[in-house]
Amino acid sequence: MNKQFIKNKLETLSLSMFRKDFFGLYHGSISAKTETSRFLINTQEAVFDALDEFSLIELYYKQDYRWKQASIDAPIHKEIYTHFLEAKFVCFCMPPFTTAYSLQHNIITPKDFFGHNELGSLEIYDPKGFDNWYERAQSEIPQYFAKHKTNIMVIRGYGIFIYSRDIHEIAKKVAILEKSCRLLMFEQSAQTLFDEL
Repeated sequence: MNKQFIKNKLETLSLSMFRKDFFGLYHGSISAKTETSRFLINTQEAVFDALDEFSLIELYYKQDYRWKQASIDAPIHKEIYTHFLEAKFVCFCMPPFTTAYSLQHNIITPKDFFGHNELGSLEIYDPKGFDNWYERAQSEIPQYFAKHKTNIMVIRGYGIFIYSRDIHEIAKKVAILEKSCRLLMFEQSAQTLFDEL
């Protein structure tokens, strides 16, 4: 696939996800596999509503000086590409309703039509502490994907890691999950208000 085409896809998706509050100004990561042992990923200084050729960097799987410029999530993306041949795009984002819902629950069971049909129930992964999360994440995230035979992982208080062969599938699943969690939280609020009356 043409690298300029891939860059344009990443830029477009990044802007869309930023507008939905799935990415922060400097928070999140998005990548695309370009060759057998290479991938494009955002740099540490990337601003997600204005990704351009200077905020994307191509990395080889073998670490070199370029890895210092890349997103802190680069080792996780590399491990996902290494373990899952169907992974052509990888994304880490922190949608607010999904992340907030993950703080108080162990499982997400959407009650809306699209969430139910597209996602089913999703387990929330507990990282058990954030002090050494980045050292553990590059092995724990691929292990979770393999064990649960899934391509989406909700991590308590951290966000979502997702991979796919299709970049639009990533955006679609994240948007559906976020809407489902928003509806579940609205339902909880309404029930609490009703119980107080």
